[in-house]
Amino acid sequence: MSALTMTGVRKAFPDTVAVDDVSLHVPHGSLTAVLGPSGCGKTTLLRLIAGFLVPDAGTIAFDDRIVAGNGRPMPPQERKVGYVPQEGALFPHLDVAGNIGFGLPRAERDSDRIDEMLDLVELPRVFRSRQPHELSGGQQQRVALARALAPRPSVVLLDEPFSSLDASLRESTGRAVARALRAVRATGLLVTHDQSEALSLADQVAVLREGRLIQAGSPADVYLTPHDPELARFVGGATSLTGRSGEGRTATCALGTVTLRHPASADEVVLVIRPDQVVLDPDGVEAHVDEVSFYGHDAALRLTTGSTALVARVPGPSAPAAGDTVRIRVHGAVHAYPAPVRD
Repeated sequence: MSALTMTGVRKAFPDTVAVDDVSLHVPHGSLTAVLGPSGCGKTTLLRLIAGFLVPDAGTIAFDDRIVAGNGRPMPPQERKVGYVPQEGALFPHLDVAGNIGFGLPRAERDSDRIDEMLDLVELPRVFRSRQPHELSGGQQQRVALARALAPRPSVVLLDEPFSSLDASLRESTGRAVARALRAVRATGLLVTHDQSEALSLADQVAVLREGRLIQAGSPADVYLTPHDPELARFVGGATSLTGRSGEGRTATCALGTVTLRHPASADEVVLVIRPDQVVLDPDGVEAHVDEVSFYGHDAALRLTTGSTALVARVPGPSAPAAGDTVRIRVHGAVHAYPAPVRD
């Protein structure tokens, strides 16, 4: 049984359909990342689950209990949902203990529950008496999570909680939050536009595009078997090349003959090639290095071969320089999609 089930959920505003026929199952004790660009409906979906908005169609259920879409919707305060907004939104007039205990019954506010929550989010207990302005951004987010988890909610909703943090703090805070959720087997729904964050933290990734659910599955499934070329370019980056299918699981394109993951379903195909699949090879096709972005352990090359532009990821120490001529080939199997029909 899923902890959260959405079936055919729709929400429209006067100028747009924000959520369009979304059906999603979130297993108990799992962390699902809702991934998509700005304006795709992620936050609206979260607000529907929390009860801040009412769906125009469809149902939302926690376990087997329908909370929206079947008569009068259940009010937010009765849904037992924890909510972590962007930047934490701690109460500035309360110390850390006061913030964590805000949603608890009065009898529990001075109990060991506060210390348990601090331990869970990996903050020292001496932080109990600190004010929000005395905390770093990452520490504020951990306190916000502790506040959300303290009343033992059935589902925890996280709305881009790390968006204001710098890269290193974002990663460490994200991992701490994921560990805390899993430690108490809480069911979490994380809204993010960061592909790396979704792939590295979540058990399930649900990708939204213009209000519609495009694909939901494990991070490996979404990355390795994307629903379409647009999703492949969004999750992890990819170059799309036109090609022609050959015998067996092969196709020919500007980079020569490539191996397909699955037999092509059309003669004309669109091939999706990840940057890490483009490797330097003296027997490959000739390409010009237009630009090099050096990251230390690896480097991103922007290449041109004929009229085709693409990106390659190569080891940093052996990266060529901009202006060089190299030879490249495709390593491993790629996905092929039927090419769009031309009018």
